[in-house]
Amino acid sequence: MYEIIQKAHSGWAYLVLISLLIAFANALIKRSSQKEFMPHDRKLALLALIATHIQLVFGFILYFVSPYGSIAFGQMSDKTLRLTSLEHPLINIIAIALITIGWSKHKKAADSQAKFKSIALFYGLGLLLILSRIPWSLWF
Repeated sequence: MYEIIQKAHSGWAYLVLISLLIAFANALIKRSSQKEFMPHDRKLALLALIATHIQLVFGFILYFVSPYGSIAFGQMSDKTLRLTSLEHPLINIIAIALITIGWSKHKKAADSQAKFKSIALFYGLGLLLILSRIPWSLWF
Protein backbone atom coordinates (compact mmCIF):
# COMPACT_ATOMS: atom_id res chain seq x y z
CA MET A 1 0.00 0.00 0.00
CA TYR A 2 2.85 2.38 0.83
CA GLU A 3 4.37 2.07 -2.67
CA ILE A 4 1.02 2.71 -4.39
CA ILE A 5 0.33 5.87 -2.40
CA GLN A 6 3.93 7.03 -2.85
CA LYS A 7 3.65 6.62 -6.64
CA ALA A 8 0.30 8.44 -6.64
CA HIS A 9 1.76 11.27 -4.55
CA SER A 10 4.80 11.57 -6.82
CA GLY A 11 2.81 11.30 -10.04
CA TRP A 12 0.12 13.74 -8.95
CA ALA A 13 2.89 16.22 -8.07
CA TYR A 14 3.52 16.77 -11.78
CA LEU A 15 -0.12 17.76 -12.28
CA VAL A 16 0.04 20.05 -9.26
CA LEU A 17 3.17 21.81 -10.50
CA ILE A 18 1.86 22.19 -14.04
CA SER A 19 -1.56 23.48 -12.92
CA LEU A 20 -0.02 25.92 -10.44
CA LEU A 21 2.44 27.19 -13.02
CA ILE A 22 -0.31 27.69 -15.60
CA ALA A 23 -2.64 29.45 -13.13
CA PHE A 24 0.19 31.66 -11.86
CA ALA A 25 1.45 32.56 -15.36
CA ASN A 26 -2.10 33.19 -16.59
CA ALA A 27 -2.83 35.56 -13.71
CA LEU A 28 0.50 37.36 -14.12
CA ILE A 29 0.13 37.82 -17.88
CA LYS A 30 -3.52 38.85 -17.74
CA ARG A 31 -2.87 41.31 -14.90
CA SER A 32 0.01 42.95 -16.71
CA SER A 33 -2.04 43.25 -19.93
CA GLN A 34 -5.10 44.63 -18.05
CA LYS A 35 -7.46 41.86 -19.23
CA GLU A 36 -10.85 41.09 -17.75
CA PHE A 37 -11.24 38.13 -15.41
CA MET A 38 -13.13 35.50 -17.39
CA PRO A 39 -14.72 32.16 -16.42
CA HIS A 40 -11.78 30.19 -17.86
CA ASP A 41 -9.40 32.15 -15.61
CA ARG A 42 -11.48 31.07 -12.63
CA LYS A 43 -11.43 27.46 -13.85
CA LEU A 44 -7.64 27.45 -14.19
CA ALA A 45 -7.24 28.75 -10.63
CA LEU A 46 -9.83 26.30 -9.32
CA LEU A 47 -8.11 23.38 -11.07
CA ALA A 48 -4.83 24.29 -9.38
CA LEU A 49 -6.59 24.63 -6.02
CA ILE A 50 -8.27 21.23 -6.35
CA ALA A 51 -5.05 19.56 -7.52
CA THR A 52 -3.12 20.90 -4.52
CA HIS A 53 -5.80 19.76 -2.08
CA ILE A 54 -5.86 16.26 -3.56
CA GLN A 55 -2.06 16.22 -3.25
CA LEU A 56 -2.44 17.22 0.40
CA VAL A 57 -4.74 14.25 1.01
CA PHE A 58 -2.24 11.91 -0.69
CA GLY A 59 0.49 13.46 1.44
CA PHE A 60 -1.37 12.99 4.73
CA ILE A 61 -2.12 9.36 3.92
CA LEU A 62 1.48 8.78 2.86
CA TYR A 63 2.84 10.46 5.96
CA PHE A 64 0.88 8.22 8.30
CA VAL A 65 1.62 4.94 6.49
CA SER A 66 5.24 5.85 5.75
CA PRO A 67 8.20 4.73 7.81
CA TYR A 68 9.40 8.38 7.66
CA GLY A 69 6.33 9.64 9.52
CA SER A 70 7.28 7.93 12.76
CA ILE A 71 10.87 9.18 13.00
CA ALA A 72 11.77 10.69 16.33
CA PHE A 73 12.79 14.35 16.33
CA GLY A 74 16.13 13.36 17.87
CA GLN A 75 17.12 11.90 14.51
CA MET A 76 16.85 15.21 12.67
CA SER A 77 20.57 15.34 11.93
CA ASP A 78 20.00 13.23 8.80
CA LYS A 79 19.25 15.75 6.05
CA THR A 80 17.06 13.44 3.95
CA LEU A 81 15.00 12.22 6.89
CA ARG A 82 14.49 15.77 8.12
CA LEU A 83 13.35 16.87 4.66
CA THR A 84 10.87 14.03 4.16
CA SER A 85 9.53 13.83 7.71
CA LEU A 86 9.40 17.49 8.73
CA GLU A 87 10.32 20.17 6.19
CA HIS A 88 8.46 18.84 3.15
CA PRO A 89 5.12 18.29 4.92
CA LEU A 90 5.24 21.49 6.98
CA ILE A 91 6.25 23.85 4.16
CA ASN A 92 3.80 22.27 1.74
CA ILE A 93 0.93 22.65 4.20
CA ILE A 94 1.86 26.33 4.47
CA ALA A 95 2.03 26.57 0.66
CA ILE A 96 -1.42 25.01 0.25
CA ALA A 97 -2.80 27.35 2.91
CA LEU A 98 -1.42 30.32 0.92
CA ILE A 99 -2.97 28.99 -2.28
CA THR A 100 -6.31 28.62 -0.49
CA ILE A 101 -6.03 32.18 0.84
CA GLY A 102 -5.35 33.39 -2.70
CA TRP A 103 -8.48 31.62 -3.93
CA SER A 104 -10.58 33.13 -1.13
CA LYS A 105 -9.22 36.63 -1.67
CA HIS A 106 -9.85 36.47 -5.41
CA LYS A 107 -13.51 35.61 -4.76
CA LYS A 108 -13.93 38.68 -2.57
CA ALA A 109 -12.16 41.06 -4.99
CA ALA A 110 -14.37 43.43 -6.93
CA ASP A 111 -12.31 44.09 -10.06
CA SER A 112 -10.35 41.87 -12.41
CA GLN A 113 -6.95 43.33 -11.56
CA ALA A 114 -7.41 42.56 -7.88
CA LYS A 115 -8.51 39.01 -8.71
CA PHE A 116 -5.45 38.42 -10.88
CA LYS A 117 -3.21 40.00 -8.25
CA SER A 118 -4.49 37.67 -5.51
CA ILE A 119 -4.03 34.60 -7.65
CA ALA A 120 -0.61 35.63 -8.94
CA LEU A 121 0.71 36.56 -5.50
CA PHE A 122 -0.57 33.68 -3.40
CA TYR A 123 -0.32 30.93 -6.02
CA GLY A 124 3.17 32.16 -6.88
CA LEU A 125 4.27 32.06 -3.24
CA GLY A 126 2.73 28.62 -2.85
CA LEU A 127 4.47 27.36 -5.97
CA LEU A 128 7.79 28.75 -4.78
CA LEU A 129 7.45 27.07 -1.39
CA ILE A 130 6.47 23.76 -2.97
CA LEU A 131 9.43 23.86 -5.33
CA SER A 132 11.77 24.66 -2.45
CA ARG A 133 10.87 21.53 -0.48
CA ILE A 134 10.45 18.84 -3.13
CA PRO A 135 12.84 16.00 -2.27
CA TRP A 136 14.54 16.21 -5.67
CA SER A 137 17.05 13.45 -4.88
CA LEU A 138 14.20 11.01 -4.20
CA TRP A 139 12.03 12.21 -7.06
CA PHE A 140 14.23 11.40 -10.04
